[in-house]
Amino acid sequence: MVHEFSGKTVEDAIQKGLNDLGWNRDEVDVEIITKGSRGVLGIGAMDARVVLRRISPAPTAEEPPEIATPAEEAATLEKESPAPEARAETPGKDEMVQVAVEILSELLRKMGFDADVTPIQEEDLASEGKTHLVLNITGKGDDTDLSHLIGRRGEILSSLQYLLRMMVSHRLKRWADLAVDVNGYRSHRERSLIKLAHRVADQVAQSGHGMALEAMPSRERRIIHLALHDHPDVTTRSIGEGEHRRVTVVPKQSP
Repeated sequence: MVHEFSGKTVEDAIQKGLNDLGWNRDEVDVEIITKGSRGVLGIGAMDARVVLRRISPAPTAEEPPEIATPAEEAATLEKESPAPEARAETPGKDEMVQVAVEILSELLRKMGFDADVTPIQEEDLASEGKTHLVLNITGKGDDTDLSHLIGRRGEILSSLQYLLRMMVSHRLKRWADLAVDVNGYRSHRERSLIKLAHRVADQVAQSGHGMALEAMPSRERRIIHLALHDHPDVTTRSIGEGEHRRVTVVPKQSP
């Protein structure tokens, strides 16, 4: 279950959400939708918007509350897609695809992008082999620049995906579980993360010292956790808060 809140600053929005939900700061994973803007002389000011997801408590009293196990990390993700067999029997699946393509195509047109939207079923690397609907955006011409739809670390792409989910869900009156990609960027990024995870795991196993990766959103952290879940020599955990939360890879014999 996700909950969206807004405020003048990111911290204001987070605190409002915690107060409304009655949760503690170490019980939630925060996704920043927009950081807000003060505008110019008060004109064009925009509130910050965040999404709060509740995570499970730490498994032992000895482990610091800001550290999450891979199982807890899974709780920070949106609801996982059903299995491929179940998806084929879900009423209205074709309707969701049609509505999603229609809305996203119109959004892109109004944003000034000359692009096509292709719906595909793709393996969801953050949900252990299941598949989900992905709307892949491609330019109609060789000179079409779609990099502005991705942004730094995919932040704009994530915001576009969130907006599309809300609009499709509102139109269909039910949750729309879908993803948005641009020229296969998200797919390439996820497979690069798996390669990175194994490369770091080898370094940690050889050196005997833990290593922290760059800060990542919850979905990317989940992919790292899953990639190393069965590794014989290392284990993973998440540490930090909000946009600074990151995965650390440590030797299994490490306390």
